Amino acid sequence: MRHAFSLVELSIVLVILGLLTGGILTGQSLIRAAELRSVVTEFQKYQTAARTFQQKYFALPGDMRNATDFWGSMTNCGAASPSGTGTQTCNGDGNGQIEGGSVAGRTSEALSVWPHLVNAGLIEGTYTGIALTSSSLTQAGVNIPQSKLSQGGWGLSYFDFSSGDGNNFAYNYRNHFGFGAQGTGNSLARIMAPSELWGIDTKIDDGKPGMGKVIAVYYGTCTTAANQTDFAASYKLTDESIACGIRFKDIF
Repeated sequence: MRHAFSLVELSIVLVILGLLTGGILTGQSLIRAAELRSVVTEFQKYQTAARTFQQKYFALPGDMRNATDFWGSMTNCGAASPSGTGTQTCNGDGNGQIEGGSVAGRTSEALSVWPHLVNAGLIEGTYTGIALTSSSLTQAGVNIPQSKLSQGGWGLSYFDFSSGDGNNFAYNYRNHFGFGAQGTGNSLARIMAPSELWGIDTKIDDGKPGMGKVIAVYYGTCTTAANQTDFAASYKLTDESIACGIRFKDIF
């Protein structure tokens, strides 16, 4: 004799499946929310570290002209095939600008930021200070810090883009933090939805993507901005796609 499930049994199975699915989705949502909160915590940590470094050494990390006097010198700083052990690092030029200009296989001020902060005991980690390949100069966890937000990485550099472009609002961002996913070259790619960045912006700034200290990257997909000078734009809060990166403007 064949036995089939009764309607009651099928209903129970469907209820259990629904509860399991709901639990998984709720768990994923909670994990994502915790990761997004970590972005604010990380920003505040790195900002405090950089400012403490400035007060202690009278210089900006990466830009410090006498860093090797404190921690020893790598070989071939700024040239091909640099190398070093332990705390060995490279000097900056001391002009007050943490300059990027990374070239594959070479050191730069923007990449020396992180070894300088580690050497000063202000952050944890190990960072090479050396750019990778031309297609991907940075890699989170290798030469820049890795975020708890999946695929996220941090940069600190001087960036003047007063003329704007298809991705960035027209500002001189000065020495600023950039945050995003791994991009091509030295870029940080889209990492969060507009509503997620709005939540961060609202928590620590003004909630406006083109104004204040927290500035959205990829304004064409992340915001309603018609162009790079449409500073009064809003976030596209109904768009749930991964559309935004962040610049924390004018830290120094």
